[in-house]
Amino acid sequence: MIGLKKLTTALAFPLVLSGCVTGTEYSGKEAGFTAVSSKTAIATAKQTVWIQNQSQARSASAQVKSLLARKKSLDVETAVQIALLNNKGLQAAYADLGDSAADAWQSTMLINPTVSIGTTGMGTPELEAFKTIEGMIATNILALATRNRDIAIADTRFRQAQLTAAVRTLQVAADTRRAWIGAVAAWENVGQLQRAQATADAASELAEKLGETGAMTKGAQAREHVFVAELAGETAKARLAARLAKEELTRLMGLWGSDLDYQISNGLPPLPKSVVKRDTIEAEALRNRIDLQVAKLELEATAKSYGLTEATRYVTDLEILTGFETEREIEDDEKKTRTTAQVELEFVIPIFDTGKARMRKAEVAYMRAANQLAEKAVNVRSEARSAYEAYRSNYDIARHYRNNVVPLRTKVEEESLLTYNGMITNTFELLTDTRDKINSILLAVNAKRDFWLAEANLAPAIYGGGATTASAETEIAAASGSSGGGH
Repeated sequence: MIGLKKLTTALAFPLVLSGCVTGTEYSGKEAGFTAVSSKTAIATAKQTVWIQNQSQARSASAQVKSLLARKKSLDVETAVQIALLNNKGLQAAYADLGDSAADAWQSTMLINPTVSIGTTGMGTPELEAFKTIEGMIATNILALATRNRDIAIADTRFRQAQLTAAVRTLQVAADTRRAWIGAVAAWENVGQLQRAQATADAASELAEKLGETGAMTKGAQAREHVFVAELAGETAKARLAARLAKEELTRLMGLWGSDLDYQISNGLPPLPKSVVKRDTIEAEALRNRIDLQVAKLELEATAKSYGLTEATRYVTDLEILTGFETEREIEDDEKKTRTTAQVELEFVIPIFDTGKARMRKAEVAYMRAANQLAEKAVNVRSEARSAYEAYRSNYDIARHYRNNVVPLRTKVEEESLLTYNGMITNTFELLTDTRDKINSILLAVNAKRDFWLAEANLAPAIYGGGATTASAETEIAAASGSSGGGH
């Protein structure tokens, strides 16, 4: 009983060495998600959810099915909303936010003391008269002294995780928007090639009839037939590309099973009457880019870690041991008990490791973070300028094809038809002009697609969540494909 009382007293001693810091802001089920939702809503104007139980999963699934059934053809805004509700990779990113919140919560808790109790003289008749009971409690004093700094670092990492989750949300939204544009443009190309196929079939049939009458050589007939065959191959390739583009959109929206029956438009929206002026896009990007804010927090966290390393440069482990020792003796049939308190201090003597290497490592880490932040600021400015330049230039290019190239090709075809009716030109000159018109139309479709992709990249340039490697490769392939099309 004496040992138990002493143990209770000793146990209370190290626990009063530090104040109590609560972690209520980190312990909630959706800790930090409100900030993520509010930041992403500014850029996307869409709802985001963090699904953590079956009830929430059923609610999100019902909402997705309602959005799919609302319209016969899925528009881009609905596709983005479905992706934000149903993309499982995004939910995994939110789980990383929860993990960071748990780490911050853990940092607010006091370190449990280590308790040891021992006795001597048990079971030995010779020593039974001299029984000793010892109890010790070890508490890491250095951890208590640096606790506030640890909490500050964990809080910075938590805020960084919030911004990272927001960037991931914006990235899913931007990727989905680009995928919708790519899929719709691909199906528009298919439609144009199918119309070209009808013209080619007519030319091939005419060539065959002229060959039967002897008015056309077999070589000329073969040229018309091979055009039809090549165009059929191009149409099949375009149809495959359209199906794969739609599958990319399906993956981003997280759809499967019966939800795969959704339809998308066969043509992109027409070009707007004018472009939006963004003369201050650099300033907007520097003010709003979330990934730049992540880099700033990385520098802040590194600076705090540097300060912690400096505080623990010489002593990395400092423990205080408090306890008691109770001795019981039996002398002349009389029991005598003596209890004494014990206090010990344990620490590492910095004879060999003076902490210079750790300080140098922390210093280099800080310089790395500072330079990465500076590089990020330069890149953000450049990305904003590039995004707006692509937006303006692609608009001018698409408008040029719409207003100049296609009308001129149409005029050429019309004039060729008039001269053909007047028996000035032959049939195949008319068909050649028709093919050239089809090629110009395909180029105009690709130019319009490039404009809408550039328009979709404006928001990521300002708020973050730019193209992933996969989507960047898709855009490069699309741009290279826009240099030609049709026959």
